[in-house]
Amino acid sequence: MERARSFGAVAEDYERFRPGYPDALVVLVNEVADGPVRRAIEIGAGTGKATRTFAAAGIEVVATDPDADMLSVLRRECSGLPVTTVRAALEELDPAAYEPFDLLYAAAAWHWTTPATRWDLATALVRDGGAVAFFGGPFVLADVEVAAVEDELIAAYAPEGRHVPAPSAVDAPMLFPGDEMLADGRLYDVREREVPRRFTLARADYVRHLDTISAVRILPAADRSALLADLAAALPDQVEVCADLMVHTARRARRRD
Repeated sequence: MERARSFGAVAEDYERFRPGYPDALVVLVNEVADGPVRRAIEIGAGTGKATRTFAAAGIEVVATDPDADMLSVLRRECSGLPVTTVRAALEELDPAAYEPFDLLYAAAAWHWTTPATRWDLATALVRDGGAVAFFGGPFVLADVEVAAVEDELIAAYAPEGRHVPAPSAVDAPMLFPGDEMLADGRLYDVREREVPRRFTLARADYVRHLDTISAVRILPAADRSALLADLAAALPDQVEVCADLMVHTARRARRRD
């Protein structure tokens, strides 16, 4: 998918202008896992924003991503931490090549995986009683009037909007991927929680952040430049951003012989 592979060209901006992740995520994972979490595999690690949070807690992380440029930044930023990297998408991983992990997680990346195979692979990579965790959420401007201006400008160049639509049904019992986790008999104790985050960003930094969004990255160069210029002209000097994380965790059920 073009959008899924669009980040490498702006790996340095992704690292600079995307936020990191709070230590609270490690706490939530430890609450659901049966036994200690010592080893983890991360899907779609990017430049290592979440990798650092888990590795800094003493967890050995195998960070996977299909983009060499993103992994290059990750290795630099995670220097000295217990992190190894694998250049691969989830679908390219062979679970038989690894001892089952205590944890599999993805930060704002699970929606890029293939629906038909993602849960088979995820559960094969995790030990009995181990945990899976998925977290993410879009930046949303707090001022609704400013947000409406932003939406109008983006729609002029990218009619589908800036966000990848969540694949959940309207009446789903949980947001994606919680709905799919509930339906998979290999996972239980599925939990959905929200971790509030608020940021104040300078206009220039916010616009640079938008330039790391897939919907913007895939635009023709002239359209992308015009959109970013329009946004820079329309937005206030400082913007307030809501970036709450929706966190889904579950435990891997025991395999049946």
